[in-house]
Amino acid sequence: MLDNKTISEFPVVTNLTASREIVCRSLGIKDHKTVSSIYSKRTGNKIDPIIINNNESPVKEIIKTSNFDLRNFPILKQHIGDPGPYLTAAHATTYDPETKIDNTAIQRCWVKSKDKMTYFPYPSSHNYRNLQKFWSKKQPCPIVFWIGHHPAVLLGTQAKLKYPESHWRACGGLLGEPLRLTPSHLFGSDIMVPADAEIVIEGEIPPDYFEADGPFGEYTGYSGPQIAAPIVNVKCITMRKKPIYHDYGSGLADMLVPDNIAMEGKVFNICKQIAPSVTKVHVPAQGRRFHAYITLDKPGPGEAKDVLMAALSYRRIKMAIVVDDDIDIFDDSEVMFSLATRVQWSRDSFTIGGLSGSLLDPSTPSGANTLSKIGIDATLPLPINPNFPSPTPPRSKVPDNAIKKVSQIIYNTDFNGWPQL
Repeated sequence: MLDNKTISEFPVVTNLTASREIVCRSLGIKDHKTVSSIYSKRTGNKIDPIIINNNESPVKEIIKTSNFDLRNFPILKQHIGDPGPYLTAAHATTYDPETKIDNTAIQRCWVKSKDKMTYFPYPSSHNYRNLQKFWSKKQPCPIVFWIGHHPAVLLGTQAKLKYPESHWRACGGLLGEPLRLTPSHLFGSDIMVPADAEIVIEGEIPPDYFEADGPFGEYTGYSGPQIAAPIVNVKCITMRKKPIYHDYGSGLADMLVPDNIAMEGKVFNICKQIAPSVTKVHVPAQGRRFHAYITLDKPGPGEAKDVLMAALSYRRIKMAIVVDDDIDIFDDSEVMFSLATRVQWSRDSFTIGGLSGSLLDPSTPSGANTLSKIGIDATLPLPINPNFPSPTPPRSKVPDNAIKKVSQIIYNTDFNGWPQL
C-alpha cells in the first residue's frame, strides 16, 4: 500500500536471496559450504558483457522522462525509526570520469518526493570516489539505480574488486555467460545497465549539496544515526511493461547472504594466497559482516596465524577464527566447541589495533577512525612429528551402527498411544 492508501500497480518481492541454500542452488552449486572457493574462482574467471540494442532490452519497454512518480512504486518503510520509504535493493552504478570505468554497489536511498531522493555512498566506497571526482570539477555526478535480476548478477556486483574495476565481467563469470547490457537512456554508453533488469532509475547528484538522511536500520542490526547525504535529482525511469519491484529486509541478518557470500570469496582468495591449507571460509550472518570462520586442512607451523593476519587485513573483518577440518564452520555449536576445548587465550589469540574497519560498527568509539581486531587459533596443537597423531584426546563418538539401530526403532514405532506430556 502506498502513502496515499492506494494499492500499487506493481508487485513487490522481498528477500529472494535470504537463504544460502536457495542462492547457491540458483548458481548451480549443490553444497553451499563450498561456495567461497567457487565464488572466488568464477568471479576471477571473468567474462566480457555483450551489448543489446535498446529496442531488444526488456528494461527499455517503458521509458518515462516526465510524468513519473517514484512513490508509485511499492517502496517500503521498514523500521520504526526510519523517516520514510527506502530503496534497499537498488544497485547504484556510477563511473570514474578519468578512466570511464564504472562501479556498482547496493546503497540506500530515501525517496523524498516524486523525483528526489537522498543517497548514501559509504565514504570508503568506490562510488564515493567517483562522486568526489565529479564534484572536484563542480559537475553533477551521473548515476543510475537498477533493480531486479538473476541472483548470480546480484552476487556478482558484490565482488570485492580493485579501484577502478567494473563489476560486469565478474557478473558474467558468476553467470557462466556474458551479461546483457544496454546503454542508459540519459548517459548512453557512459553508464551501461543490465538489459534484463526490472526497473532503472536515472538521475544526477548535484555537487556539494546535502540533506538529512536517516536514521536507518543498518546491516549491523542497529538504527544508524541521521547523517547529511547527497541527493539525486531523478530525470528518467525505464522499466519492463510489468516490472516486479525488489526489496531487501535491511537490518535483518538473512539479508546479508549475498554480500557475505561475496566476502567469503574475497577472504578465501586473500588467505589461499598465504596458506595452501585453507579449504573453506564462512562469514556467518550471526556475526553480521564482522566475523570470519576459516577451515584449515593440516596447516603447517605458523600457518594458522598467517591466515588470521591475512583475514584481518580485510577491512570489514574484526574477528577471525581458524579451525581444523573436523569442525563444521557452518555450525556455530561446532565453532564454540573448538573455542571451548582447543584454545588457551594467552597462547592462541592475539589482538591488534589501529586497523581499518567499518565505521558503521556501533562498538567503534566516538571519533575513532580505526579499530581493534582479534584472531583466534582454534586448531589442534601440531604433533611433534608430522607422522605422529595430534597430542590431544580423540573426540567421543557413538558407534554409527548404534545410531542407525535407534533411528530404525524410532521410525518404526507408533507413538499415537503414548501419553501426551
